[in-house]
Amino acid sequence: MRITVLGKSPAWPDAGGACSGYLVSDGETTVLLDCGSGVFARLREQIDYVDVDAVVISHLHADHFIDVLAYAYALLLAPRQQPVPVAGHPGTAEPARPRLIAPPGAAAAFRTLCGIWGDEALVEEAFRIEEYDASTPVEIGSIRATFSEIPHYVLTHAVELTSSTGGGRFTYGADCRPCHELVEVATGTDLLFVEATLPRPERTGIRGHLTPREAGEHARRAGARRVVLTHISDELDAEWAREEGSAGFGGPVEVARSGAVYEV
Repeated sequence: MRITVLGKSPAWPDAGGACSGYLVSDGETTVLLDCGSGVFARLREQIDYVDVDAVVISHLHADHFIDVLAYAYALLLAPRQQPVPVAGHPGTAEPARPRLIAPPGAAAAFRTLCGIWGDEALVEEAFRIEEYDASTPVEIGSIRATFSEIPHYVLTHAVELTSSTGGGRFTYGADCRPCHELVEVATGTDLLFVEATLPRPERTGIRGHLTPREAGEHARRAGARRVVLTHISDELDAEWAREEGSAGFGGPVEVARSGAVYEV
């Protein structure tokens, strides 16, 4: 599998960057993992959006899903997606309609959000929505997605991707507070993307994110083979974050950057 970082920012995008979004390809199968602010434009730089097999959403925070709306508009309004000839395009009876694999409650949440401006069915008309159950893996072409609930402010799942054609395990930790659940799901993984949002723990005492050192410590406890710190702002010094993460991990870690490519 080949993982391309489209966006790695936390809730506010980097200057010229994007929030959470990762393009995963394996042979003829293509998956977009999370689709936060700015991700759809970055996706278009990498691949034709009608060729994506599925969009997988880890949780319903805007920095992980909001560009699904832009994606939906493209699928419904693009000239080549119309049923009749328009603007030089021949028309099609089979417009692209990717799968949207999202957590429980997503369909209702999308209807509520889009209903604010009177277009409740926007997302469900553009995508084939499937709400996943953490107890059941989902097959997307040659890629298998497995979901594990982890503690955050809302229902959130870490996502593990493996390929039926061989290779290793890719574990995406999504967002979480310090916890044993992330360690369990990432145990022995070949590549771990772990959030490292904070320069210090939350001042309220209510935890929802990790510091780079905590991210490294979780990766060490999991025995991950390769570690990438993500969900991290360009306002947090990358070299400091790398050093902190490496100290927690007990070995070198990387800091995600837009356009970086990893293979497992």
